[in-house]
Amino acid sequence: MQFGVQFFPCVSPEQKSADTYFEECLAIAEEAETLGYSHARTVEHYFRRYGGYSPNPLLFLAAASQRTEKMRLITGAVVPAFNNPLKLAGEIAMLDGISHGRLDVGFARAFLPHEFRRFKISPDESVARFREGLEQVALLLSTEHATHHGQFHSFEDLTSLPRPTQKPRPKFYIASTRTPDSFEYAGRAGHALMAIPIGPLKPLLDLYRNAWREAGHPGDGEVMIAFHMFCHEDAGAAREIPRRAFDLYFEALVESAGEWTQGTTSKDYQGYDKSIGRMKGFSLEGQIETGNAFIGTPAEIKDIIRRFQDTAGKFEHASLQINFGTLDFAEAQKSMRLFAREVMPEFCGLPGGS
Repeated sequence: MQFGVQFFPCVSPEQKSADTYFEECLAIAEEAETLGYSHARTVEHYFRRYGGYSPNPLLFLAAASQRTEKMRLITGAVVPAFNNPLKLAGEIAMLDGISHGRLDVGFARAFLPHEFRRFKISPDESVARFREGLEQVALLLSTEHATHHGQFHSFEDLTSLPRPTQKPRPKFYIASTRTPDSFEYAGRAGHALMAIPIGPLKPLLDLYRNAWREAGHPGDGEVMIAFHMFCHEDAGAAREIPRRAFDLYFEALVESAGEWTQGTTSKDYQGYDKSIGRMKGFSLEGQIETGNAFIGTPAEIKDIIRRFQDTAGKFEHASLQINFGTLDFAEAQKSMRLFAREVMPEFCGLPGGS
């Protein structure tokens, strides 16, 4: 298993300025590489404190590429629905060159109604826009003189520049949360998978692995799961120091996604009212108990990881939110160092952590 750091901004300008937030994130990414963390990852969201500081993950990762030398740089994820594939393909290849071939590209459908509304795009077009955009970006990155006539974007005899440094293109991840067809689609297409533990994951990961094998792809697929992480020598402090930041994170998530529980519906987002409704009841202790948050002492976190593996099955990458929400920067740094020293050695040498 490999461990990386994930940056999911969940702050308002009143809580932390943009220049402070990004300087702290870049400092964490730079030190994380020296501690053995394998990747730095960030999101694409807009307009509100939940993710709004990261409208362009490629821009942040370009900065991170100049502060690191080896770690993978991962979009977690870009959103085809909100991007022209011609522009997105060029930017991906540009960062692949700047980073000397260290970029992996995660793609997502998006799920926040307010973002679709403000971009004047129907969430009922989410799946169609996602799959068309993914197909077109892949074609532009891997093929010269490319032609594609789609429902939303079309081009003929086009060679996107610059060309990718990795051949034929950077690795793709598909971000999936609760929709079974998304997990199967990722497996059939032969893409790596990004998941979030907001509900039972094992049946969905089994769908992904089975679809991967049935499609004839070599190996067993590749899975990255995101977790909040806070590690402290004292069990009480491990819970109390991050508690407010943890609660604010889920408060902001429910605030941004709350329209699903207030009558907004879409054929492409079945059951999201129930999923978001359940998040209103999330607590730090509950997320620790289910294994969805790596929070505790080093010994407790080791047990959390083992329990999560027992219930969810193997996964290759843990993507850790180190400085989530309003968590104190110095405390986040100490947590990251302790986790690297006391927890990572027990799992990093094991394939899939099994």
